[in-house]
Amino acid sequence: MSVFDELVGQAPLAEQLVHAAAHPEAMTHAWLFTGPPGSGRSKAARAFAAALQCEGSGAPGCGECQACRTVLAGSHADLIVEATSETFIRVGRARELALAAGSRPTVGRWRVIIIEDADRLNDQAADALLKSLEEPPPRTLWMLCAPSLEDLLVTIRSRCRHLRLRTPPVDDVARLLQQRDGVDAAMAHYAARAAQSHVGIARRLALDEQARSRRRRVTSIPLSLTGLGAALAAAEDLQSSAAEGSAGTAGQEAEEERAVLLRQLGADPSARTQPPAIRSHLKEFDERQKRLARRQQHDTIDAALTDLTSVYRDALVLGTGADIGAINSTEIDSLRELARAFTPVQLLEALDAIGLARQRLIANGSPLLVLEAMMVALILPRAGQGR
Repeated sequence: MSVFDELVGQAPLAEQLVHAAAHPEAMTHAWLFTGPPGSGRSKAARAFAAALQCEGSGAPGCGECQACRTVLAGSHADLIVEATSETFIRVGRARELALAAGSRPTVGRWRVIIIEDADRLNDQAADALLKSLEEPPPRTLWMLCAPSLEDLLVTIRSRCRHLRLRTPPVDDVARLLQQRDGVDAAMAHYAARAAQSHVGIARRLALDEQARSRRRRVTSIPLSLTGLGAALAAAEDLQSSAAEGSAGTAGQEAEEERAVLLRQLGADPSARTQPPAIRSHLKEFDERQKRLARRQQHDTIDAALTDLTSVYRDALVLGTGADIGAINSTEIDSLRELARAFTPVQLLEALDAIGLARQRLIANGSPLLVLEAMMVALILPRAGQGR
């Protein structure tokens, strides 16, 4: 057993990390893990942190000692994991991390700080980390995770050693689902392919029928766009589903967190009004919850757009006769119908329209307006001759 066992399809990178953990001359104070979504960036960082703290007698990262287990669980005393649920990591939090980096390790060899969404550091937050990234204390390590180098300021990435993860092969992801989660072979391969090798999404698709049903609704959208009314209805349905899902999840968590906060502040949760000092804390809490719900809604929509992209990609593959496997291989008849409705150029334009929608969402565009503009651009050509 090794802490790197679940790092799917990344054998060369795992070897490099084991070597660095075993040989001090191969170490550096800041590491940057990049790779496509689902490639295992944060998993690689945690596995590396476990290997560095490992107390086993063999190769670093035994996965069985107390240090390995607590690091992987995120509970090690010398590990800080920043996994923001908001749109940006703010400068105040970055300063707290920089201050924590100055402390010496208490029980392990290293104090490790992992920022799982380093691409969400705003400019001020990134500037607040520069000094600590450049000159950390001798036993402090920074590990940053981001989709690509371009997602970080050049001043940040120039201070880190870069390690790039690749998209795991579908067969490797399917094998992991079978071995770790007991999923049968057919379902494992379907989930791995539909998730485009994103390990987390593949696991959810394999184990959750509701997740598969939601995906089927999204992949059925292209052939339903027969006119302006259908396009606007599809946009509203997608937006409302995302909003309801994020509100439900955030609302349940918010109630629990609000009760905990009131207890910590010594307030009476049943009181109709609270003192001014308590109200200021509650106002800040409510604003954070709104940002969290907005972020969850955007993430849900973005995941749907990823599935939608796969449909037009598959139709383009079929339409051009390319010898490439389909992501949605269980829906070949629908894909062929879509390929007949669009020319290859129109399919490329459809993919561009989805890409533009994702950019507008990142730029904080109104989700409903963004989706309406996208769906109108995706109306079936035969139904939208006059547009």
